[in-house]
Amino acid sequence: MPEEKVEEQEVELKDQVISIRRVTKVVKGGKNLSFTALVAVGNENGLVGIGKGKAREVPMAIAKAVQAAKKDLFKVPIMKTTIPHFIKGEHCGGAVVLRPASKGTGVIAGGAVRIIMELAGIKDVLTKSLRSNNPISVANATMNGLRKLKNAELVSKNRGKPEETIWQ
Repeated sequence: MPEEKVEEQEVELKDQVISIRRVTKVVKGGKNLSFTALVAVGNENGLVGIGKGKAREVPMAIAKAVQAAKKDLFKVPIMKTTIPHFIKGEHCGGAVVLRPASKGTGVIAGGAVRIIMELAGIKDVLTKSLRSNNPISVANATMNGLRKLKNAELVSKNRGKPEETIWQ
């Protein structure tokens, strides 16, 4: 039964390429060219993941990245159309600040952060990318921030307080 649910989710998943790079490996006979692709996958309803793939041709690298992203899927807590609370995500040199926004604000983000937010189904959010502008570091920092988000229901249960008083 759980396998059927995974197949149903795969049908509705959307993928979007964040970056493609041409990389070379210097060997005895010259240079070996290959491509790395960074891809985000999501269902625009709280499920999102990213993956990296490398191959000699771009389509194969993208396909590998999509497979890796599907293995990395996780559920993002969403309150109405935004994230539940302020959070800062960090990974290596990249840092991303994610702030909840009022309805109608839209996704105020650029590059990798915008793609990930849209695929996660977050409609209103304010973001700021700090330090590195490397798309891989920024994407991983964004995912780190989204993973650290807490759900209001769980926090209210742990603290023994009503859900309305947790986040206004």
